[in-house]
Amino acid sequence: MTRNLITDVGGVLVGHARDDRIGSGVTALIFETPAVASIAVHGGAPGLRDTALLEPEMTVERIDALALSGGSVYGLDSMGGIVAFLREAGRGFAVGDIRVPIVPGAVLFDLLNGGDKDFGGDKAFGREPVYWRLGYEAARAAAKDFRLGSEGAGSGATTFNLKGGLGSASDTSSNGFRIGALVAVNSLGRATIGDGPHFWAAPYEKSGEFGGLGLPSASPTSWPAGALDCKVKGDDLENTTIAIVATDADMTKAEAKRLAIMAHDGMAHAIRPAHAAIDGDTVFAAATGASRRTPTIRDRTEIGMLAADCLARAIARAVFEASALPFAGALPSWRGKFGTG
Repeated sequence: MTRNLITDVGGVLVGHARDDRIGSGVTALIFETPAVASIAVHGGAPGLRDTALLEPEMTVERIDALALSGGSVYGLDSMGGIVAFLREAGRGFAVGDIRVPIVPGAVLFDLLNGGDKDFGGDKAFGREPVYWRLGYEAARAAAKDFRLGSEGAGSGATTFNLKGGLGSASDTSSNGFRIGALVAVNSLGRATIGDGPHFWAAPYEKSGEFGGLGLPSASPTSWPAGALDCKVKGDDLENTTIAIVATDADMTKAEAKRLAIMAHDGMAHAIRPAHAAIDGDTVFAAATGASRRTPTIRDRTEIGMLAADCLARAIARAVFEASALPFAGALPSWRGKFGTG
C-alpha cells in the first residue's frame, strides 16, 4: 500500500502543528534512524538553521530530522522544539555522554497573512517562543499518515493569487527505489496557469491527484488570453517555497547534494516564476538507505528526475488541498475559487 506521501519512503515520519490564531505552523520530518542529507538553495533570500553542516565536505554525516516552518525568523525557534523532543527520546549525535540531535531547517515568510503576530504579547505562553512549542508538537505528532493543504508549515502560506499550503507526493523508480517530496508552497509566483484552474504541474499529475484537469488545451499557442501572464504582485515580495525530497536508496552526502539540485527542477515546472532574488527557495535531499541497496549512476539520475516530478506534483497538491485563511482580505483557496475537484 502506498499513500502518495513522502512517508512511502522507508524510515520517514511527518508531523504537523499549527496555531490558527497566528495563521502559521510547523512541519517536522523525523527519520526513524539518522539519514544522509544535503541541501540546495536556489532562492536569493533564504531563512535557514544548521544547514552548513549538510555540505558534502562537512563532518557530520547523518541527521535526525528536518524542519519546515512558517514565521520567517521567528520560525527558526521551531527547530529547537524538535531538538528538545528528540533529546527526550534519546536521539542525537553522541558527544561524550551528551546526545545532540541534528535538525536543520528552513522557514518561509507568512507574517503578512492577517493573523495575530503579536508573539511577545501571548498571555498563554508569556515569552516562550510560540514556534518552539509548535516544533515540539509537530515532532510529537510524527507518523506515516499526515494531512495536506493548510497544515503545518503550509498553514499560513500563500501564492500570487491563491492560498498556498503543504503538499506531498511519491513515486517508484524502474529499479524499485522509493522517492517522495514534501513542500510548503508560499510563492510570489503562480501554481496555476493565468486566471484559470489548470496547474503548471499538470503534465506530471498521477491518478487525478490535483483535479485531473490537464492543461487548458493541447497547445500553449491556443491557451486562453492571459494564460502566460505572470506579473508579480507589487513590491512586497516576501515569499519562499521550502521542500524536502527523500529516497530509500543508500547515498553519500555528495550524491544527496546532486539529488537536491535536480529536485529544484520541480519548482520551475510547477511555479512561475521561481528562484527569484527575494525568494528563499530551498530543497533538502535525504537518503534513508532503508532499501539497503546502493544505486548505480543511472539509478541516481532517474531518482533525481522523479524527485523533481514528485516536487512538482506536491506543489500542485498543496494548493489543491488548501483552505482559505479566516482573516479579512485572505486569498481564496483553489476549491473556493473554482468550485471543482
